[in-house]
Amino acid sequence: MYLFATNKIIYIMKFIKCVLPVYAVLILCCCRGKQDTKEEILRPVKYHVVGTADAQKVRTFSGFAQAGNEIALSFRSSGVISKVNVKKGQKVRKGDLMARLDNVEASLAYEKSVSALSSAESDMNTAKTELDRIKSLYEKNTVSLSDYESAKNGYQNALAQFESAKRNKSIQQTQVNYGYIYAPSDGIIANTEGAVNERVSAGHVFAILNAGDKMKIEVGLPENVINLARLGMKTGITFTAIGGKSFEGSVIEISPIVVDNAATFPVDVEIVNPTADIRPGMAANVTFNFGNGETVRDNILVVPIKAVGEDGNGNFVFIIDSDDGKTGLVKRQQVEIGQMTTAGFEIKSGLSQGQFIATAGLQTLLNGQKVRLQ
Repeated sequence: MYLFATNKIIYIMKFIKCVLPVYAVLILCCCRGKQDTKEEILRPVKYHVVGTADAQKVRTFSGFAQAGNEIALSFRSSGVISKVNVKKGQKVRKGDLMARLDNVEASLAYEKSVSALSSAESDMNTAKTELDRIKSLYEKNTVSLSDYESAKNGYQNALAQFESAKRNKSIQQTQVNYGYIYAPSDGIIANTEGAVNERVSAGHVFAILNAGDKMKIEVGLPENVINLARLGMKTGITFTAIGGKSFEGSVIEISPIVVDNAATFPVDVEIVNPTADIRPGMAANVTFNFGNGETVRDNILVVPIKAVGEDGNGNFVFIIDSDDGKTGLVKRQQVEIGQMTTAGFEIKSGLSQGQFIATAGLQTLLNGQKVRLQ
């Protein structure tokens, strides 16, 4: 009995000795797999490509084509849409009926105003007849002056009621007309919002009408160049969908404020020579030349002011060495700066054209730090 138990214990110990290394290897592999799959988190860094002063003056921004005259058409009263005569992409002529409402409330109010006008007109005619009769009797000294004055007042009141009823009828007619949408000019329907039997409220934009032949591009300019933009400034325009063609543009509107927290200022550029190939919504690239005649020596490198730091050793920048344009290593580089221009600091030495430099967070960047370009 004792010998059997001893053999059993020895067998269990041998089993554990064989299995334990296998489990250890599996656990090690799992841990290594988790470490391998852990994604390295890199700090995002905004960067700038070093270029000459002339290169800094020419900038290209993306935008979208829009109709030069885009009109939002809406119902001015509430009701249920009873008829729709247009659809997206349809051409319309000025005066065409586009949609109407089955505005029961406005129609009933109009009918009541018509009835009230008819009644007021009848009362006015009756009062006028009575005034003429009293006036004739007064001239014959048959009735008193007070009777004559009373008849005149009665007629004046009836006349005032009649004029009020006419104005009310006109107002109610206008309310009925608010349930109709007519094309204000020739154009193409860009979008519609609403279908038959759908109830809409007053002010509901039913359709967008692209009127006229003019086209424009809306682009967003950052704050560092918005003050260089001028009305009438000429630009170059290209479209991704229209290869091999370039168009001339002219700045027609510059927004004084940032819109919708986009951190850019909307600028409208009219296409001087549009063609039928350009359609609203097409992506466009608009090239601005912000050169203002400032004297800058040829081939002098210029970098943004915020990219240059200063310490006890002088001025410095952070160069980003990148092979793939997505990630890179930060390297602190001393530079010698020249005069300050509207485009930034001139660089006398320490940099070469085409290098990437950081433009934000200079105080927290470390030499040799790996970052993600943004």
